[in-house]
Amino acid sequence: MIISVSRRCDIPRFQFDWFMERLNAGFTDVTNPFNAAQVRRISLEPGNGDNVLVFWTRDPGNILAHAEELTNRGFPFYVMVTVTGYPVELEPDMPKAQEVCAVMKELALKLGRERVIWRYDPVFTSSITNEEFHLRNFKELALLLSGSVQRVIISLYDEYRGAKQRIQALEKAGILRIGQNNTSNLAHLLTSLAESARAAGMEIQSCAEAESLEPFGIKSGACIDAALIRELWGLELIGKDKNQRSACLCCKSADIGSYGSCTAGCRYCYAR
Repeated sequence: MIISVSRRCDIPRFQFDWFMERLNAGFTDVTNPFNAAQVRRISLEPGNGDNVLVFWTRDPGNILAHAEELTNRGFPFYVMVTVTGYPVELEPDMPKAQEVCAVMKELALKLGRERVIWRYDPVFTSSITNEEFHLRNFKELALLLSGSVQRVIISLYDEYRGAKQRIQALEKAGILRIGQNNTSNLAHLLTSLAESARAAGMEIQSCAEAESLEPFGIKSGACIDAALIRELWGLELIGKDKNQRSACLCCKSADIGSYGSCTAGCRYCYAR
């Protein structure tokens, strides 16, 4: 089984002690976020090396500190780290991007660069994160991570209801204005991001985009990636995850944790 830790909250950053307790117990119970009466028990036993952990986080420090322990317990795992370097108005409680990149580089030395994936997600355009900001910011981060990261995953901002309300509140307060990307500006931005990624020695992929970004040099990818898992550990995984958005290419996994438990407060986040 692939165990996703987690799309719903930043467990590695905020709840890692709980996660290690659940590993010691060998299971965790997960409530269906759309039906509280449905509770599923997820095994957290290492099994025969086929319980793969896929971590999602903004700060991989706890994973770095426990990487050897996780390995010794028999868990294959890889780590996706979101680093955007956005202004505090959008990300009020975020470690400094340079510090996170430094930890990612240490983690890559310990695990291998193919097991540390950078997420620049979402690409959010506004008056304080305009095209010029993204071109400069993404290139600087890519250069920082060059040689330590093999893949970067991007996605465009999706306007979920809660996030829309928070962004509108920032607009009303005069803190920012939402960017209006026309087709040519978006094409230039995406093409430039792809060029910066390749210059840094990285493959660039998109996440759950309904419209292909391949014309801009960005192939459609999967975060929980059956091909990568097969390459790393020889496991054959069949079928995409039907519980995700229709454009999502991730293979089947079990998400643990719960929505609403992350305290980072990112204004654009769907999981709050």
